[in-house]
Amino acid sequence: MERRDFLAVLAAGTVGALSASTVTGCASPVPAAEITPSGTPLTLPTSPAGPPTPALSRAGLLPPAVGTRRALPAEPITRLPGKGRHIALTVDDGASSEVIGAYVEFARDTGARFTFFVTGSFDGWTDHRAELAPLVESGQIQLGNHTWTHPALTELSAKGIADELGRTKRFLKKNFGVDGTPYYRPPFGYHNAAVDAVAADLGYTMPTLWYGSLSDSGLITERYLVQCARKYFRPQTVVIGHANHDPVTKVYPELVEIIRHRKLRMVTLDDYFAS
Repeated sequence: MERRDFLAVLAAGTVGALSASTVTGCASPVPAAEITPSGTPLTLPTSPAGPPTPALSRAGLLPPAVGTRRALPAEPITRLPGKGRHIALTVDDGASSEVIGAYVEFARDTGARFTFFVTGSFDGWTDHRAELAPLVESGQIQLGNHTWTHPALTELSAKGIADELGRTKRFLKKNFGVDGTPYYRPPFGYHNAAVDAVAADLGYTMPTLWYGSLSDSGLITERYLVQCARKYFRPQTVVIGHANHDPVTKVYPELVEIIRHRKLRMVTLDDYFAS
């Protein structure tokens, strides 16, 4: 979707709603929350004078309202602890340079906040370095470590684990001025005490997992992806998506509508946690 068309769709509020009864599947390591219909699509909120409310983003997204950031939990992150209406949408891999670019455009156009878990060997991260770097510097996009080549870390030696995480750590520092610590996402969610110990030696003390998934690590339909979003976009959740296949780039207005309608506030992990 072209940028002008995307913004026009948002402004017009023409995104269709899906019935909750259609939601099935959507791979996740934990049970789904109760699903409710989204109702009528919303238009962008405006003040009586007409222009967008200053507290809202250009697309009508609410800003974070974290207050004092929370201490990192003792266990791997799967949800955002405490009460609130925040959501951490995290994006893994980066096998498609085009999808990385589309996510960057999505962030710029809407004010959406993401945590990207970078697989450093994919070219798309350097292809879009110039556009991504200002968003990283401003804090709107946060970068974490998702290894260099996406192996199952539990099958590697300590040296192999250190190499996978260390290469991406150096890559992030060289290209974006950050190293992603203390957050790392083990590929497939596979980690154990030995993996965590090696990661911690490199500064990655916080294994970051998830509550719900867009199920788009492989190619799925746009409809199924939106069903998964309706299922898992809930208050205080960590949701995983992937920058691998283009269906997600065609449903950004639907994702924005769900977030707006449910009055969710998008946050990066650094927005929420004091690390």
